[in-house]
Amino acid sequence: MRSEEIVAAGELAGDALGGAASRVHDMHAGIAERVFGSVGPGAEPVRAIHDGIAQGIYAVVRTASSAAVRAGALGLSLTTPPDAPAVSETAKGRIVAGALNGVYGDLLARRNSALSLPMALRRGGRDLDLDALGETVPDARPRLAIFLHGLCESDDAWRLRSHRYAPYGARLEAELGYSSLYLNYNSGLHISENGREFSRHLDRLVARWPVPVAEIALVGHSMGGLVARSACHYGARSDWAAKVRHVFTLGAPHRGAPLEQAAHRASAALARLPETRGFAHALNLRSAGIKDLRHGYLIDEDWFGEEPDVYLRNTGREIPFLETANHYFVCATLSREPHARSARMIGDLLVLHASAWGHGRGERMRFPVDHYRHVGGATHFDLLNHPAIYDQLSAWLQSRAALPAPNDG
Repeated sequence: MRSEEIVAAGELAGDALGGAASRVHDMHAGIAERVFGSVGPGAEPVRAIHDGIAQGIYAVVRTASSAAVRAGALGLSLTTPPDAPAVSETAKGRIVAGALNGVYGDLLARRNSALSLPMALRRGGRDLDLDALGETVPDARPRLAIFLHGLCESDDAWRLRSHRYAPYGARLEAELGYSSLYLNYNSGLHISENGREFSRHLDRLVARWPVPVAEIALVGHSMGGLVARSACHYGARSDWAAKVRHVFTLGAPHRGAPLEQAAHRASAALARLPETRGFAHALNLRSAGIKDLRHGYLIDEDWFGEEPDVYLRNTGREIPFLETANHYFVCATLSREPHARSARMIGDLLVLHASAWGHGRGERMRFPVDHYRHVGGATHFDLLNHPAIYDQLSAWLQSRAALPAPNDG
């Protein structure tokens, strides 16, 4: 880690330790509130003294513990060599940074933290300089396959089990003649923020690619599928969107993720009691990106304001799929009998079958039936590198003619 990253990690750890002291204080205050409330007005003088003493003690503990951690990180940073590699320059570091940004990414971005991941298109394990593509991509091809990772992941996620199976991108290059690129992004930001920025990256990529771009295929895992859809919305009239012919979403929660929905309900339940209100506050510290997964928010209007759930339900907002592209949906199920009712209900435990296929209650398929695929006996993360899924991607790319470019006239 570089010195500024160590300092940033110390700030985050200090906040966490101080926050833990605050949660204990909240629980203490909640219990006291119930006790003094049961005694009645006669307890108010004692309560005032108690609350003042408790607040002072917890403030000292919170400040001292946080300051100690920050000071330790600062001291450690002073011993770090100036040429130390950044966290994002090592495979293990990118895994940690991806997870950290998934949970706290919006906070890190607001602070301009050294640990906040900037969005980058990558190839061969390196960030691409979009202003010097001719030098960095000498083997550029006219067809691009761009892979978008999911929550708490990095572009390295696409190499899961690469000791057993060649990654999708490598096989698409060798077998179908694509140039494969990988998007790395801060998954703790709102999906709409990442979608807009990805659209801007694609503008520059297509304008500067060494050869004319004939076709783009977007492949998104989990949240990455929603970021791809958001980018297609914000860049719908752009030059790059006119070249997108195929969009693959692998376990993307188009209709929301049950785990985030459960976290939201748990937070609301904890907030009802004074004794557990502090835990509700802690649970609510999860990132904006995680909260967007509650209903699969794609645009700013979905979450902007104090009551995003009510807003979304009241508007009934539906973001259309890109008209110039074929869309394909892949869902994993733990059962080896993917068509069984139980398999459809539980999906891969993180994303339900109907959500991965973009279906609301009682809705019919929006696309041809053979644009949907179940993979039985697989987990959510198997979708990142699974031979059956690659075979399906390859078959779709070879058998489905790309939709025509939009008519400008």
